[in-house]
Amino acid sequence: MQFPESWLRTMVDPELTTDALAHLLTMSGLEVEAIEAVAPPFSRVVVAQIIKVAKHPKADKLTLCKVNVGQSAPLSIVCGAPNVTTGMKVPCALVGAELPGVAIKETIVRGVESRGMLCSARELGLADDHSGVLALPADTPLGRDLREVLELDDKRITIKLTPNRGDCLSVLGIAREVAALTGAKLAAPQINPVPPRSDATFPVKISDPSGCGRFASRVIRNVNATASAPGWMKRRLERAGQRSISALVDVTNYVMLELGRPLHVYDLDKLRGGIDVRYGRGGERVTLLNELEVEVYPDVLAITDQSGPIGLAGIMGGDSTKADDRTRHVLLESAFFFPEAIAGRARRFNFASDASHRFERGVDFKNNVDGIERATELILQICGGEPGPTVDTVARLPERKAVRMRVARADKVIGVSVAPNEMAATFQRLGFAYTHEGAGGDEAFVATPPSYRFDVEIEEDLIEEVTRVHGFDRIPARPPVAPAVMRSPPESRRSLHTLRALLAAADYQEVINFSFVDAEWERDFAGNNAPLRLLNPIASQLAVMRSTLIAGLVANVRYNLNRNAARVRVFEVGRVFLRDPRVGDGDLGVAGVDQPTRIGGIAFGDALVKSWSEPARPEDFFDVKGDIEALFYPRRPRFVAAAHAALHTGRSARIELAGVPVGWIGELHPQWQQKYELPSAPIVFELDAESLLTVSVPQYAEVSKFPGVTRDLAVVVDEQVSADALLGVLEAARPSLVKEVWLFDLYRGESIAKRRKSLAFRVVMQDTARTLTDAEADATMADLAQLLAQRFGAERRS
Repeated sequence: MQFPESWLRTMVDPELTTDALAHLLTMSGLEVEAIEAVAPPFSRVVVAQIIKVAKHPKADKLTLCKVNVGQSAPLSIVCGAPNVTTGMKVPCALVGAELPGVAIKETIVRGVESRGMLCSARELGLADDHSGVLALPADTPLGRDLREVLELDDKRITIKLTPNRGDCLSVLGIAREVAALTGAKLAAPQINPVPPRSDATFPVKISDPSGCGRFASRVIRNVNATASAPGWMKRRLERAGQRSISALVDVTNYVMLELGRPLHVYDLDKLRGGIDVRYGRGGERVTLLNELEVEVYPDVLAITDQSGPIGLAGIMGGDSTKADDRTRHVLLESAFFFPEAIAGRARRFNFASDASHRFERGVDFKNNVDGIERATELILQICGGEPGPTVDTVARLPERKAVRMRVARADKVIGVSVAPNEMAATFQRLGFAYTHEGAGGDEAFVATPPSYRFDVEIEEDLIEEVTRVHGFDRIPARPPVAPAVMRSPPESRRSLHTLRALLAAADYQEVINFSFVDAEWERDFAGNNAPLRLLNPIASQLAVMRSTLIAGLVANVRYNLNRNAARVRVFEVGRVFLRDPRVGDGDLGVAGVDQPTRIGGIAFGDALVKSWSEPARPEDFFDVKGDIEALFYPRRPRFVAAAHAALHTGRSARIELAGVPVGWIGELHPQWQQKYELPSAPIVFELDAESLLTVSVPQYAEVSKFPGVTRDLAVVVDEQVSADALLGVLEAARPSLVKEVWLFDLYRGESIAKRRKSLAFRVVMQDTARTLTDAEADATMADLAQLLAQRFGAERRS
């Protein structure tokens, strides 16, 4: 929110300097981002009138001007501006004036004396225009100091508002805050009803009161649309960041900045039938004031007449009914639109407007008629006209619910005790209707926020109001009361940072992607046709919540490939969002949505950085499988062949831990490799982070003094029997003498029957009390062979 300080001080004028006022606003939660002078310093520049213009006798592009500066005799000034004419009023820098970067002296120009300089806007530092001298309004008082006449000693204040403070998107809103904080008297603009001079009205209907709660309108006939807004209005608009367009548009912008009330003006003769406020219908389109043609979606509120949509409610009016220089009769609109009906709609069309910025935060639903009356008064002053009666159509207005604030609770949250009478004064200054009830530990205030405050709904909101007005800087900094005790984390639990370090050590780089993704990504990489949709997406391609990390990682690979990175190994730690009716409010925060943390990774390109000592080879399934096993160590996950929507069938596996699925690994499916333009298939994985956070704590075991015995066990099994299944059985049922078992060989060949394979396991046996005999070792190996024969029909191979 940007505004000139002089405009604010017409409504509230505390005995504070500009810097002190800015500090007060910042400490109350309205951060002052910048304070700028509206004009650079200059002196001895006055309002002058050109009384005669003659050609310079020795220069074709120069003129000799006689200028009245309010002194006893006119001044002779040589000027090179092409727009000087007799009778115009202009800024004149007298001899001795100090302008930005130049001092004015009496001089001779081509043999002619010049006693001053007629100034352009750029020479005064007011604008970049250097096409001619700055033309001043005809009623500007002659001879007066220009800084005084144009209020050039003013300051422009820029406030960085938080989204909840839509009530401060106006000078009146800021003035209310200053009055509440300082106790200074608030002098709000005096708004007097303008009596109608005709009975002209225009029919208005609200078909969808869920979006539009109120619509006030007024017909004004026979206006002069070519009239120019007065200088004081243009200056205030310019210093508030608005350029002057036309008198009618300037008035609506002025009232919006003054009262926080967005208005719209229609050319009455361009309207067809009555106005109807409703949601869009399929296939409807409208061309807006910014010349952009858009589709009016079914969830977008529209202003319509018999011809169809003529504007987007609360966002922007339509081009077909705009007021221009030929307009004679106008219809003023002052409506209230519910924030939820406007929020996000403008961003969907890739533009923003001042109206939507205010309506989606909440606009005072009680000043509709005040906005009409104020605008009518200004239009009549500038453009003339005959106003009809104000027609106020009310369908449904928001309900302001009372909020209860316990005094003891407020003191506890604030950290200091605030006297109840100070709390009462705070509510009174802020315009809250309140009652004071109870005593002692049960003392409380029940306050109802005014119509322009949409941000006060719970007890903490009232506590914040009390704290702001009391002053954050008045709350002392106190050391914590509780002793600070270092607590050791359990050894069986590790953090996500540890997992990040392990992956970084495995040559992966961390990325952070949006949790919002394209709905097409969800269909391709998660097989999810009903993802969680956002009501207010930041972009059309980021409209759903992700249920997998794989899509974002594939996009990371594409991004890097497009920038000539031939080898990519990245990982992400982040939440995914799954529908789950079993999940309620709690740690996850959202009812019906499970938000587990996942760890995903992707490897593309060469397995190793190119080196003279190692031959180049592409990344494969087993490289990434080894990285995953290192993450789980010392626990051993199982890799079970299974199908996944994003992965190549037959080259993917479900990762299980103690029989529970905890993730996936595999090559990207060829269909998605081709669709997303990857030269080869990357290897991707995705794991439940929770399964990696628990680790086995090493237990004491006696170190044997006796040598171990190593034997090999080779068995022949059917092709479909996995080595992992055999290892799982051996690990679960091995005798106490067996310390380690691992697979070291796979054989298929002529000595093995078709659809059969040979798997060889190395078995290490050891006892802590004695040296094992060959007979004991042979018996143990026979037991293991018998176990595999019973479970898998394995035949021992000699």
